[in-house]
Amino acid sequence: MDVIVTFIICFIFLIGSVLKGIYIGYPLILSLMLFIFISVRKGFPLGEVVRMAYKGGKKSSVVVKIFLIIGGITGIWMAAGTVPSLVYYGMKFLKPELFILFAFLISSFVSFLIGTSLGTVSTAGLALIVVARGGGVNEVITAGAIISGIYFGDRCSPMSSSASLVATLTQTELYTNIKNMFKTSIVPFVLAAVFYTFYSYKYPLNTMGSTIVDEIVKVFDVGSIVLLPAFFILVLSLCKVNVKISMFISIIVAIFISVLVQHNSIINSLKYVFLGYVMENDNPLKAIMKGGGVISMIKASLAVFVSSSFTGIFEGTEMLKSVESLINKAKNRHQLFLATIATSTITAAFGCSQTLAVILTHMLVKDAYEKNFINKYDLAIDLENTAIVISAFIPWNIALLVPLTTLDVSVSSELYASYLYFIPLVNYIFYKITSSKLNKSTNITTKL
Repeated sequence: MDVIVTFIICFIFLIGSVLKGIYIGYPLILSLMLFIFISVRKGFPLGEVVRMAYKGGKKSSVVVKIFLIIGGITGIWMAAGTVPSLVYYGMKFLKPELFILFAFLISSFVSFLIGTSLGTVSTAGLALIVVARGGGVNEVITAGAIISGIYFGDRCSPMSSSASLVATLTQTELYTNIKNMFKTSIVPFVLAAVFYTFYSYKYPLNTMGSTIVDEIVKVFDVGSIVLLPAFFILVLSLCKVNVKISMFISIIVAIFISVLVQHNSIINSLKYVFLGYVMENDNPLKAIMKGGGVISMIKASLAVFVSSSFTGIFEGTEMLKSVESLINKAKNRHQLFLATIATSTITAAFGCSQTLAVILTHMLVKDAYEKNFINKYDLAIDLENTAIVISAFIPWNIALLVPLTTLDVSVSSELYASYLYFIPLVNYIFYKITSSKLNKSTNITTKL
């Protein structure tokens, strides 16, 4: 009973901090202390519980490292003109009557290149919502399209910290997972594109709002050379080079371009890597083209490490054994997938972060997958198709709260993030049909 009460108290702390705009690390640390206290009361030595927490936190090390690198790459890609050029070319060629569709496609493309939903929403996403407002497009639906797009890359980009986390937890190969993610996203992506095409014609862009495009050209050289940092990421990913190495190479190339093409000093370029990009003048782009930097990711990294520490305690003390036993009752893939959806929803709501949702869900369902002889690559893709995208449905989860805050739109925008709910829905239907066919085949064989 004390475990349930502690969960409720921690849940209230987390929701309260998110709603009040308090750094989520504080309630996470307080909640961790409560669970350490509960564990000690149950008879576990304090030193052992602390070691459990540290062991759980170490699981997030791959995410923390990539978080820090993403911070650096976002800052220097802005300084090099890579991000502004991606926004420029995307907006230059979009069709007014298909604006909402293009908002989805541009957000998807940029997020795939930089691998971060939050980095995409604060650059391309912010630019798109500004154009939508200026052109009389429904901003709630546009925001839904942007949120769908930013999680396309967050889910399956080689640079995505969440994709690397899933690969690490399941002990699978990242690029094999990415291939599987593309396969399972084809139908959801097409359905989402059709969805946004319909709304594009219903809410066309009345004016092109070219101010942003014009300002980008004034400030940055947008020639093809500034896209080299993104090109290197793509090529090295296709060559299956370690993602951290690919990102470091991209940062080095971007520093050279920042100095030689955009005429920033070496000192300033290095500052952009560590402290983030800031425009010094009063240019209208200043509110859009900013941020990144290794420093900007420290708070997020700490929150991820602390949230991951919970799993070490839960695993070591077996607090959630009853939940695992319930999940173990699933007898086939579609039942397991449904259980994973339910588990992801609860963990995403409790943890307020994508990382904790992934780690906790993996901890609770992995034995059930092994029991049903479902291999680790199938487990990996099921985590990608549930915990990763479902986190963006929870209004107080930072996976949704930050994009909503950045775009300054209401929570109703999540209703139009169709790609996110098509992914679990389509895959559940597929597993259900496959299980039904398998059962029929088994029954026929048995009768024969």
